[in-house]
Amino acid sequence: MNPRAESISATGRQFLDRRRFLSKSTTALGSIALASLLGRDRLLAGDAVGIDPSRPFAPRLPHGVARAKNVVMIFCAGAVSQLETWDYKPALIPLDGKPLPGGPAVTFQGPAGELARPQYAFRQHGRTGKWVSDLIPHLAELTDDIAFIHSLTSKSNTHGPAENFISTGSLLDGFPSIGSWVSYALGSENQDLPAFVAIPDPRGVPQAGSNNWGPGFLPAVFQGTPMSAKEPVRHLVPPPGVTPAGDAAARELLQRMNARHLERHPGDGKLAARIASYELAARMQLSVPEINDLGTEPAHILRLYGADDTANPTKAAFARNCILARRLIERGVRFVQLFNGAYASGGELNWDGHSKLREQYDKHGAILDQPAAALIRDLRQRGMLEDTLVVWCTEFGRMPFFQKGAQGRDHNPDGFTCWLTGAGVKPGVSHGATDDLGQKAVENIHPLYDFNATILHLLGLDHERLTYEHNGVQRRLTNVEGDVIRAVLA
Repeated sequence: MNPRAESISATGRQFLDRRRFLSKSTTALGSIALASLLGRDRLLAGDAVGIDPSRPFAPRLPHGVARAKNVVMIFCAGAVSQLETWDYKPALIPLDGKPLPGGPAVTFQGPAGELARPQYAFRQHGRTGKWVSDLIPHLAELTDDIAFIHSLTSKSNTHGPAENFISTGSLLDGFPSIGSWVSYALGSENQDLPAFVAIPDPRGVPQAGSNNWGPGFLPAVFQGTPMSAKEPVRHLVPPPGVTPAGDAAARELLQRMNARHLERHPGDGKLAARIASYELAARMQLSVPEINDLGTEPAHILRLYGADDTANPTKAAFARNCILARRLIERGVRFVQLFNGAYASGGELNWDGHSKLREQYDKHGAILDQPAAALIRDLRQRGMLEDTLVVWCTEFGRMPFFQKGAQGRDHNPDGFTCWLTGAGVKPGVSHGATDDLGQKAVENIHPLYDFNATILHLLGLDHERLTYEHNGVQRRLTNVEGDVIRAVLA
């Protein structure tokens, strides 16, 4: 026997037999052909996202056909009452001030009071005749372009966990936000700006804070970058005493040192990702000041959004954030999360209308309405709405009765409204329904898993295949649930 054959394994020796070799080759070629066909049709299981650590935001292909390339998610923190906005319940009008038969004695914040009529008049709008509240007249004019989902449910009636749930698919902290999942899956079309930007409300951050844009257990590079028209990305400008030339020289030296170290450790993906982050930060020193300079916007655009409203500075600041969102999308940022409303404050800084709903909603509606409607109109007139999905959402809804001794509504996770418009969305649709009093979803009931699955689907992503292994478990945004809401798809 050839002495070299002694070092061959038993399995290897089988291939020294010509007949066995030909037999095994036939099977192997068939397996290769099968794998090729499955790969072509994207049917291979566990097809993890392939990411070059040195280029984490390079554009990547979706699982299937993408109707949308970008997303703007308008998140109204504090739980907007569906009964004062999108979900008209005329049955409440004759029952105003009467008890709800068989209703709960106690809800989230205490004893339940009497049924309360909608606090704003509703009118029909557009070709569809959709009933929308007078609280939001500018957005009401767009109802023919919107797909409403009136039958969403959440797993929590507490603001923090409920914000986690809609943003990350989990009630707990430490899970990736939807924007992080999207930038992980698809990368970005602009290598000089973050793939995922979170724009906090001028009044502050939402209740769950950075959980709404955090990466969870995904690589940290995919976390959202918080910035606003008022507060650009921090630490981009050199500190006092450092000249632009000195700063550039320091960056060049650091880049050379990092490159040498990476040559000595070519398999160090974390190092490559860190270098990529530093390089992106350097490029952002030029790109962020430019994109934050709203002085280049013409006067008619500022008027359209209400950014020139000197009588309502909070509205004007939110309007500038809406313009910033459009500018980010215009430059290829993949996912923009735009917040309206801040943290818990008795409803003063967000939509948490427990005690004096009408008085507070008068303020919040004026801040949201014109700027948000202008963002949609502006995207459309620029031809960008064909590729951009606009999402309006809130963490849960409100009860049909007031709280005892108050003029506001308590938390209600059992039936509320969110909506979609833009790329791939069927216009003028009202899907699902709550009962006659707006308390519970009763028709085409959808947990928020379905809502997030639909957003991913419009981006060409299969929510069941977009996974990441964490602690031995293949995790995903929709946990082990979720169905695409096909009734709202064009």
